[in-house]
Amino acid sequence: MIYKTVQERVKLMHHILEADVVVVGGGPAGINAALAAGRQGVRTVLVERYGFLGGMSTIALVYPWMTFHTTEGKQVIAGIAQEIVGRLTAKGASPGHVRDTCGFVHTVTPYHPEMYKLLALEMLREAGVKVLAHSFMHEAVTEAGAVRAVKLATKSGPVELRAKQFVDTTGDADLAYFAGAPVRQGRESDGKTQPMTMKFRMKGVDLQVVKQYMIEHPDEFYRKTPFDELVGLPLTAVQGFYKHWKEARLPINRDQVLFFTGPGEDEIVVNMVRVQGLDGTDVEQLTEAEELGRQQVLMIADFMKRCLPGFARAEITQVGTQIGVRETRRIVGRYALAMEDVVQGRRFEDVIARSGYPIDIHDPSGKAVQAAWINGDGAYDIPYRCLLPLDINNLLIAGRCISTTHEALATTRLTPSCMATGQAAGTAAAMAAARDISPADVDVRALQETLVQSGAILS
Repeated sequence: MIYKTVQERVKLMHHILEADVVVVGGGPAGINAALAAGRQGVRTVLVERYGFLGGMSTIALVYPWMTFHTTEGKQVIAGIAQEIVGRLTAKGASPGHVRDTCGFVHTVTPYHPEMYKLLALEMLREAGVKVLAHSFMHEAVTEAGAVRAVKLATKSGPVELRAKQFVDTTGDADLAYFAGAPVRQGRESDGKTQPMTMKFRMKGVDLQVVKQYMIEHPDEFYRKTPFDELVGLPLTAVQGFYKHWKEARLPINRDQVLFFTGPGEDEIVVNMVRVQGLDGTDVEQLTEAEELGRQQVLMIADFMKRCLPGFARAEITQVGTQIGVRETRRIVGRYALAMEDVVQGRRFEDVIARSGYPIDIHDPSGKAVQAAWINGDGAYDIPYRCLLPLDINNLLIAGRCISTTHEALATTRLTPSCMATGQAAGTAAAMAAARDISPADVDVRALQETLVQSGAILS
């Protein structure tokens, strides 16, 4: 058949799909949200713009996952997130939770990103979830304070995806923003956000040489590094090399070296690029950030190879598909988690997830990282109200863009926390869809019971 006009082509290609729950964004939060909803027996569709799942974990090499535990080693995140770790471990794709040898947190969780991509698809298929990859959500159709559909740009033409309930796990609150829900961005004083980072992987690193240098020069590394235990621990993280970095005088606004080991025996993932002052939701600025990030990658890799012990034979093997984004838009929800809630280890009656990760603000304009530790039992609650945006009555939010202040986002943005809020949002969306009610009307006690039955830790 020969189509006479572009309009005829588009009309013939236009598809309408229907579901009970639609999850937009196939990162860790979206994967867990879709799994939770699918396992509740509702028709669930997961939308992802790339050709694979995993979000920042696979697209931007955010590695390892940190953390499932408090600083004292008590596990506070489990559920679907722990199931994923367990299944990766069974496949030889993760050692599970291991000590953080830079000492910032108690444990980190290394994993093989390619195995994670496939495992996510395997688990979603088991749960009956339909996955639409290569699908870019560009519009929300709203009516009477509710999302009726999202519009997708795909290789096969426009797709209109209708549902009873929607979950925004885009990381940037794209769906909430397009639907007209109020959002905030950056710190309250000037709107500036934490810097973006282009992560990269190197192989050929002699980690025994690195460890020996750390033991012999403890003053050159992060003060919380567990030097007394280092000999008997597998090296998982290195933070420091202060002297080497200072002498290098590279035009990168940071004050230290930071990398994590694995998944291979001589591999590391480097977390050192700093792209500041650019907006991750502005297409032109994001384009600029991609170029700046890759320029910094080459400078840093050259420095490490020339100057750091153990790196003489190191080489770049992979650079992130895109730059890693720490902070952009976040919703204005029924409650905004604040720094005080985190550091006080505050408990909430409508808790749907917990986290033991400290406040970790990468300075939007300076070199430093601002950290604040959690008191009490070492964990804080994330209330259900942080997942409920204002003005849209059939939308839930999970992952990086839940309702918080700029400071609190610096802990809730971490992957295990995103996995936990994803499971909560997906479960609540399924409950709302099954009862034809708004997520705001879901019985929180029933939601909590369902989460606990699914392995989540809420106390």
